Amino acid sequence: MAERDTQFIGPVPEIYDRFMVPLIFQPYAEDMAARVAALRPGSVLETAAGSGAVTRVLAPLLAAEARYVASDLNPPMLERARAMQPQDARMEWSALDAQHLNFADESFDVVFCQFGAMFFPHRRKAYAEALRVLKPGGTFLFNAWDSLAQNEVPATVWETILASYPDDPPDFFTRIPHGYHDEGLIRADLAEAGFGDVTVETVTRHSHAPSARDAAVALCMGTPIRMEILARSPDGLEEMTDRAEAALRARFGDGPIAGRIQALVVTARA
Repeated sequence: MAERDTQFIGPVPEIYDRFMVPLIFQPYAEDMAARVAALRPGSVLETAAGSGAVTRVLAPLLAAEARYVASDLNPPMLERARAMQPQDARMEWSALDAQHLNFADESFDVVFCQFGAMFFPHRRKAYAEALRVLKPGGTFLFNAWDSLAQNEVPATVWETILASYPDDPPDFFTRIPHGYHDEGLIRADLAEAGFGDVTVETVTRHSHAPSARDAAVALCMGTPIRMEILARSPDGLEEMTDRAEAALRARFGDGPIAGRIQALVVTARA
């Protein structure tokens, strides 16, 4: 994995939270929060919390005495999450790598991760760490995007980007966010990490944006794909965003847009 794949820096955290979260992450944040809350955990660890999409939904659903640790490898993203979270004495914030958790064995009832597993260079190590810090009978949950073919708005933008660089095609979308949807591989990774009780569900929702422009900004400027664009066209980010907007307008119309999104939701029990 290239360093640029995890560069949520500069303006990216704000753009990501303002545009990407409502476009594709909010429906799954609500789904994940409901799943975690239903377990009635006394202690929760969130890895790869990003800008806090799930954190904001889940915290009000937890018991008054619950412990909630939100963590992320990327300090700017974690700072965005902390800044957007209402003051809450139950919350702890930790900049850490999900592959190297600095918590004692059997510390949490639930460990979960919202669309972060695809970024882990060594997923089995991250899963083994989740298992280590779970209490006996605890639950590990994460989700991962299905293929681009099942995610209409990102697919439209990605096709536009690829068409713009036929001689040097970028590969971030297919390699990272939409590169980990093989259920067999996911199950094998979890089994190797020590999990034996695993369920995988396909969950379909709809993405929404007030305009094609908002969706284009989200996907071109609010993710590390901007680094691949800039590597090929140092002054081309705005132009690529314009092209993506035009493609989205052509497919979804001039007003608010909506498209199918699909992800796998994985539950593994210690």
